[in-house]
Amino acid sequence: MATPVRSPTGSPGTSPVVSPAVADALAAGTAVVALESTILAHGLPAPRNRAAADELEAEVRATGAVPATIAVFDGVPHVGLTAGQLDRICSEPVEKLSVRDLGVAAGLGLSGATTVAATARLAALVGVEVFATGGLGGVHRGARETWDVSADLPALAVTPVLTVCSGVKSILDVGATLEVLETSSVPVLGYRTDRFPGFYRRDSGFPVPWRVESPDRAARIWAAHGTGSGMVLARPVPEQDELDEALHDRLLAEGLALVAERGITGKDVTPALLEHFHSASGGASLDTNVALVRANARLAAQVAVALSSPTSGTRR
Repeated sequence: MATPVRSPTGSPGTSPVVSPAVADALAAGTAVVALESTILAHGLPAPRNRAAADELEAEVRATGAVPATIAVFDGVPHVGLTAGQLDRICSEPVEKLSVRDLGVAAGLGLSGATTVAATARLAALVGVEVFATGGLGGVHRGARETWDVSADLPALAVTPVLTVCSGVKSILDVGATLEVLETSSVPVLGYRTDRFPGFYRRDSGFPVPWRVESPDRAARIWAAHGTGSGMVLARPVPEQDELDEALHDRLLAEGLALVAERGITGKDVTPALLEHFHSASGGASLDTNVALVRANARLAAQVAVALSSPTSGTRR
């Protein structure tokens, strides 16, 4: 039977339900990796999203950790999903829920996919320290006028979770995003790279402050971090899966023009741009997207295993 965990506010409507597998792993101190559900509900088309859900969880299990995909059903957050719940999140129309939306979803009994911010919040609430995703949200282009900054960034500033990602999408203002992370005291580590990844591309054009060469070293840094904020471990998309530069630049220009023409703003921008990338690239960007998330899930599991090892010196 799934285990409810009471939130700090004491509100039973927002208490996550933790699957037996995740609860057992947390109780035993073994490795657990959180996985977000927005990529499944809003980032990948059906039926590829459902196949990807199984692939991501399989990557985590194959590395010796327990996957904890997170979503909200009928107002109740769930940490660790059944096959039937994965079916629902991949096939039913559901809301896109950030941290601010979790109470609303609880009060209205809504189902939704959790963003990076909401996934990290719920993972930390139940004691999951490592989280794998595709790309972070960040500062949007033109934010000086619109103030359009993803809730992922302030969430990472106050949520003690190590997030493994492929940087931020090139549709964002990458430099400004890195500045906000620095101001928020969120360390950014490059995994075997000196360059901050740009999601579909291995190099966003910006350096990373720190470089690590192994999951064990990343785990040691995270264990020593201890400030209450999160940390970013940025892994570039595998070289063989990187999107062609000319194709990427064309799709980006077209996508930005498309959202401007249609007046798309806020949280609807990223899904619209991803949809354009997927449809206009003949599926190439979709393959890149899935490849990088799988690689990130595998790396996150390796870090979680190192973090949980009683002999590694990293176990908290």
